[in-house]
Amino acid sequence: MIEEQAPIKTPREVAPEAGEEEQKIENRLRPSKLADFVGQDELKANLDIYIEAAKGRNEPLEHILLYGNPGLGKTTLAHIIGAEMGANVKVTSGPALERVGDLAAVLSNLTHGDILFIDEIHRMNHSIEEVLYPAMEDFALDLMVGKGPSARTLRLALEPFTIIGATTRLSLLSAPLRDRFGSTLHLNFYNEADMAKIVMRSADILGMSIDHEASVNIANRSRRTPRIANRLLKRVRDYAQIKHNGLVNKTAADGALAMLAIDELGLDSVDRHLLATIIDKFQGGPVGLGTLAAATQEEMETIEEVYEPFLLQLGFLDRTPRGRVATPRAYEHLGLKGSRPNLL
Repeated sequence: MIEEQAPIKTPREVAPEAGEEEQKIENRLRPSKLADFVGQDELKANLDIYIEAAKGRNEPLEHILLYGNPGLGKTTLAHIIGAEMGANVKVTSGPALERVGDLAAVLSNLTHGDILFIDEIHRMNHSIEEVLYPAMEDFALDLMVGKGPSARTLRLALEPFTIIGATTRLSLLSAPLRDRFGSTLHLNFYNEADMAKIVMRSADILGMSIDHEASVNIANRSRRTPRIANRLLKRVRDYAQIKHNGLVNKTAADGALAMLAIDELGLDSVDRHLLATIIDKFQGGPVGLGTLAAATQEEMETIEEVYEPFLLQLGFLDRTPRGRVATPRAYEHLGLKGSRPNLL
């Protein structure tokens, strides 16, 4: 029988989303040039060509859609594109654009070549999208003036600009909106070598002295996500300051990460609790998402969008038509032999 722990409701150190205070620190760690951005080589090569071509024609970039998991660098890339183009970057988000007037105010204040970065663009409502279509295609804003029989459409010309949209859920964007982006670029999870480089770069910016073994240790437990790596780096720095006279070596990193209950693959107690529930209560599955949510006291959306992606990536979990199934690799990681034994 696997010993289960109660679900942890406190913020997770390995959560890919950033809080408001963390975003302020992230701004300090973000690279400002494409050459300083570690990883995503194919994407960077494409962007470099798009940027140089647009600058050569003295035109704004085509609209760009960035998609990928949280914490991989979509916001950072938007600001880098702005810096490389010498353009101002205005930032908003899908949920912040509640009314047509909100979007009209933002668009009418853009100057020639400005970049409008819309985070979580998949969360815009349909009425906002329809106003955005002519703005993206014709640099024009179509507004309804008046009501009833006397209503008429007023078209306002806009300065040429670029929209960079960011989303973690590409499938939730409507086809007409997707089609209006000239380029759609996918951010992949980072490899271990690039993650170690990111840790070393962030440590240098933070004024930390860190050895190679410690950087690799942190990188390997960061779920291949730079935001998580930077967060864990700061936790290791705190631990080393108190326990190791500020020396950030492998011993300090091991101690800090053990205290956070983050194992060698980057799983925390929440991940292990989810796997243990599938194995212990449901004989390894299959178990439906709703049943699993009730058993773990988590929301279905949280399990599907936050917990599962990394477990699927590691090969610890399978999604089947009948529900979720723990794989042999999950049993092995939890110290069990074989697959799907009867644990009850």
